[in-house]
Amino acid sequence: MPKQLFAVATPPSEASSSTEATLTAVGDIMMHKPQTTAGYRAATKSYSFDHFFTEVKEFLEGGDWVIGNLETPLAGAEAGYSGYPRFNAPAALAQALKKAGFNILVTANNHTLDQGKKGLLKTLAHIQQQGLQPVGTASSPQEAAKVLMVEKRQIKMGILAYTYGTNGIPIPKGQDYLVTLIDKQKIKKDIAKAQQLGADIVTVALHFGTEYQRKPNTQQKSLVAHCIQAGADIVLGSHPHVVQPYEVFELTEKSGKKRKAVAIYSLGNFISNQRQKYRALGLIFNVKVRKEWPQGTTSIIGVDAVPTWVHRYQQGKRRRYRILPLEKVLVQKEDPLLTKEDHTMLTQYLAEMSKYVNSYSSKVQKLPPNSDRAKKRQQ
Repeated sequence: MPKQLFAVATPPSEASSSTEATLTAVGDIMMHKPQTTAGYRAATKSYSFDHFFTEVKEFLEGGDWVIGNLETPLAGAEAGYSGYPRFNAPAALAQALKKAGFNILVTANNHTLDQGKKGLLKTLAHIQQQGLQPVGTASSPQEAAKVLMVEKRQIKMGILAYTYGTNGIPIPKGQDYLVTLIDKQKIKKDIAKAQQLGADIVTVALHFGTEYQRKPNTQQKSLVAHCIQAGADIVLGSHPHVVQPYEVFELTEKSGKKRKAVAIYSLGNFISNQRQKYRALGLIFNVKVRKEWPQGTTSIIGVDAVPTWVHRYQQGKRRRYRILPLEKVLVQKEDPLLTKEDHTMLTQYLAEMSKYVNSYSSKVQKLPPNSDRAKKRQQ
């Protein structure tokens, strides 16, 4: 359900130039035990999860910054593969995510410490071995002090991630650097740091909210407003395991310049074994940004959302999983694995999601800024 949220700026004159890039984000990447079993290959005694992402790969590869919330440790076989409540998935998941098009993984969530510090460190190692960049956890104080900066198409994005907690599993004493917890003052300082480092755009990922609630709560709204007032341009929410709407914000800085920002309160489940109503639904959320010269200004020029559904089915004696883009599947009507009943249900889901996801975006929310954005680096 593509939607051009903002009026695109007047095309630059011949004396100027511009570049555009897209952030593509998905929600929770979970690995319940049945999913792990579905990826096992007895002939090679190995795992492969590539087939989970085949039908959505084209949508992910179209993005520049491609981000997902990795909600499982990759702690190795020696820790024992497990699902809820203390997850541990094969490192082959990182390989599959890389092949699908991801380049950044949020690792700060309530399951970060399911396998302890050792599991966290192994997770980081497995992710980095695939050339993926983690954000929200770190192996040292020095690493934690760095802001993840990723440049695409001459646009520099600062990316930050925080979680409300770790399911009661304590962070090892004196090692708070391992997991970045939500702290309003820290978030404000980190955003300022990203801007000082030359970020053209700042994205903040927040693991927060109430599980299975389809509307953001008061705390979510307050924290999102805080982030945007502090200078964030994009806020990506996860944790509720169901999709919550996105909202558009407009701020007039003290300098008089206007700035637009966007926040989605929850991206839902991208892949999981959860089957209750709405929990098999997620979004591929795209935010397009443009940078213009000689002004050196960067702005959000459009947003669209692709609803997805986790199809769980039997193939012989084996349970299988795949993520389907709803609109494409329903338009083509050629998928032999889907029944008429599936089509009826998915048609209803698509209609509902198309209306619901956009429900907060029809009216731009105006916010006063906390402070002006940091001075941009010289172009």
